[in-house]
Amino acid sequence: MAVHQSTHRGSGFRLPSFRRDGAVSAPGSVEAGALTARACVFASARVLMGFVFLWAFLDKTFGFGYATASGKGWVDGGSPTEGFLGHVAVGPMESTFHSWAGAVWADWLFMLGLLGIGLALTAGVALRLAAFAGTVMMALMWVAEWPPAKHLSDGSASMSTNSFADYHVVYAVVLVALAAVSAGNVFGLGRLWARLPVVRDHAWLR
Repeated sequence: MAVHQSTHRGSGFRLPSFRRDGAVSAPGSVEAGALTARACVFASARVLMGFVFLWAFLDKTFGFGYATASGKGWVDGGSPTEGFLGHVAVGPMESTFHSWAGAVWADWLFMLGLLGIGLALTAGVALRLAAFAGTVMMALMWVAEWPPAKHLSDGSASMSTNSFADYHVVYAVVLVALAAVSAGNVFGLGRLWARLPVVRDHAWLR
C-alpha cells in the first residue's frame, strides 16, 4: 500500500508583522505601514548610514578631533579635500586627485554631498538620489585608495587587505539596497515624500 505524503512544506520560521492599528497580518504578507522585522532592520540600517555621512560632514566642518583635527575644520579655514586627495599615492587617477585637492569647487561638492546624502538617509526621503550620489562618491574614494594595488607609487606596501571588496563597495551596495526596498517608509518620511506631486511625477526623486 502506497503512502502519500503531503507535498506542503513549512517555509521556516517567520515573524508576523504588526500594523500601526495593532492588527496582526499574516506571516509573509506585505501591507502599507506594516512594521515587519525586515522593515525595521532596513530602517535602522538607513538611519545608521545617514549618521555615517552626517558625522563625516560635521567632523570635517567643525574639527571634532576625530578624522579632522581640532582647529582644522572647514569653518576654521581648513579644506575637507586637501588632506585626503593630496595624499593619494596610488592608482590611475593619482595626479588628477592631487590637482583637485583643496579646490573650492571640490570642497563644496564633497561637503554638500555628505550633508545631502546624510539628511536624505536620516529623513528617509530621496533615497534614489542619495543612492546615486553616494555610489559616485564611494566609487571615487575607492579609486583614490585603489585596493587592487599591493604597493604605493613609492614602492611601499599599500596595506590593502582586499583587491576589490572594501568598505566603499559595501556602503554603495547598502545605499542601493535601501533605495530599492523603500527603506524610508518606516521610521522616516518616505511615504509623505512619495505623495508630493513633483515626486509622483518624477520617480527618480523617490
